[in-house]
Amino acid sequence: MPSGHLARQLRFVIPGAAVTYWLHTPSALARIWADAAPLAQPLVAISALSGLLTIALFLYILLIPIIKGIPPNYRSWRESGELSSVIRVLTASMISGWAALCGVLGRYSGMGYILGIVAGSGLYALAFGIMGLLPAPRAARQ
Repeated sequence: MPSGHLARQLRFVIPGAAVTYWLHTPSALARIWADAAPLAQPLVAISALSGLLTIALFLYILLIPIIKGIPPNYRSWRESGELSSVIRVLTASMISGWAALCGVLGRYSGMGYILGIVAGSGLYALAFGIMGLLPAPRAARQ
């Protein structure tokens, strides 16, 4: 029997993996990159770099207690100078990466915009579900 946390994360991992597999999202992105329409490569690059930045910032937030030696107060992140900056950049990178991914898949893969949004959302759900499986430090109590 999976734990509650594992079950919650599998609600993202399983559908995300199924949609990513069903729509062949990684191979569609590879084809778009290889075909090199004038705007396709920059959009794929923006999407990939935004995705990598999202992962790096997420891991940084998880590693703050190890790097700084003190647990951050995640519940009051707006009052923390560092957390508020990082979370704002993280949010912007998630939105811009997802929008670029959906746009490039919708325009250049032959999926159309609806399936492009489904494919982009599936890939993001898979990635966030997997990242959510990483152990998080306990939030500071007030």
